[in-house]
Amino acid sequence: MKLGICNELFEGWDFARICKTVKEIGYDGIEIAPFTLAPTIFDLKQARCSELREIARDAGLEVIGLHWLLAKTEGYYLTSPDKAVREATAYYLKALAERTRYLGGSLMVLGSPKQRNLLPGIGYDQAAGYAVEVFEEILPTLDSFGVDLCLEPLAPSETDFLNTCAQAMELIERVGHPRLKLHMDVKAQSGETGTTVPDLIRRYAPVAGHFHAQDTNLRGPGMGDLDFRPILSALKESGYDRWISVEVFDFSPGAEETARQSFECLHRLLSAC
Repeated sequence: MKLGICNELFEGWDFARICKTVKEIGYDGIEIAPFTLAPTIFDLKQARCSELREIARDAGLEVIGLHWLLAKTEGYYLTSPDKAVREATAYYLKALAERTRYLGGSLMVLGSPKQRNLLPGIGYDQAAGYAVEVFEEILPTLDSFGVDLCLEPLAPSETDFLNTCAQAMELIERVGHPRLKLHMDVKAQSGETGTTVPDLIRRYAPVAGHFHAQDTNLRGPGMGDLDFRPILSALKESGYDRWISVEVFDFSPGAEETARQSFECLHRLLSAC
């Protein structure tokens, strides 16, 4: 397993400075929120993607991929009953896959709760059908660019569509394509009732395409009360061998301090597993 971190933590930092700092702390990869690079993905040109890829590479980092795919956009909605909106959403996701490859990445994490909530009069099964339609439309593009789309279940406090790993896997299996994978997230999976994060990891991590680590207090690993030892042990036991990316939502301790404490916690516990 390799350790990465998401770039939106470093608010206002130049990309080269982010990469230099992240590598010096010890991370191997950087994961990018598109809105930190341009207002929309269409504004991010291939030449700029190549420049950013080289900046990361020169710092000794891999670009993992993109997350927060539809954040701060308008007109896109995964489960909309409006076919034109679904088509626009598929087109945007295709452009994201293209830019992911230009940046040197190989995966995209689809959370975007505000763009998948059930709309008035739309039931869960109907919404699932609309989501499947969007996914099936973008599969050839994902294949063409060698990019995985990792579907993130989120807590009911964030969305009413795809709240559990089981629900996400049901949709993934319905599509039945290797480019559509499960994404696991410590905070999100902490909200699943009747189970624990380690148990969910043992069950689902072998088929997961990506993993985000953060405390339930929205800070980094080691910066709250959550014990990451059983979580990381379960990851190792499961055979998961992909990225662990630090994704935080409370930036108040400062970017560099958050990145450092998170890395030290994960690295220490992984070494002891």
